[in-house]
Amino acid sequence: MRILLVEDEAELARRTIASLARAGITAEWLPKAEDAAGFAEDGFNALIVDLGLPGISGLDLIRLLRRRGVATPILILTARGSWEEKVEGLNAGADDFLVKPVRAEELIARLHALARRAAGHLVSRLEAGALALDTSTREAWLEGSAIDLTKNEFRLLRAFLLEPSRTLSREAILDRLYALETERDPNTVEVLVGRLRRKIGHARVATMRGFGYRLVP
Repeated sequence: MRILLVEDEAELARRTIASLARAGITAEWLPKAEDAAGFAEDGFNALIVDLGLPGISGLDLIRLLRRRGVATPILILTARGSWEEKVEGLNAGADDFLVKPVRAEELIARLHALARRAAGHLVSRLEAGALALDTSTREAWLEGSAIDLTKNEFRLLRAFLLEPSRTLSREAILDRLYALETERDPNTVEVLVGRLRRKIGHARVATMRGFGYRLVP
């Protein structure tokens, strides 16, 4: 099992990683949500996220990942233990919630439970018309033939396939493409849409003037 730990307390992160390693779990550590926003999609079995991160909060990180369609199980590990914060975290898209301090055995058991649940329910293949995409292998196909996509082209196509009947505004697309702290230029969306159209067919991405873009399968 491979885990991403997003925790700003270095000593706690070190102890947590050591405990997970003794259970055969590989953990990678990042102290900021800004760094984790792009890294979290790279094949992890689960994420452990602290809420009280410096800069962008853990809640905002979770919301961003869920908007992007990242389905990886997320466990909140935080010192904030009120029921209101637990409800807010779960509503943001987290799958489980633990309050510090927590015994390593319970943390490991919760991670294994999340992984089992995901293995039984996670659907990695998305399809609409002649288009198909596998979120786990990062492969895409048009009429059965593989399409070579850049990272952001893949993210854009995934966003369309997750909601094939919805018109996505430029701001919604930017949320699904870039890290939380990135300076955003709405003009980059038009450029990226143009590149994707050249690979899947111009008519498959319709411009809804004044609203954004919509997939036409």
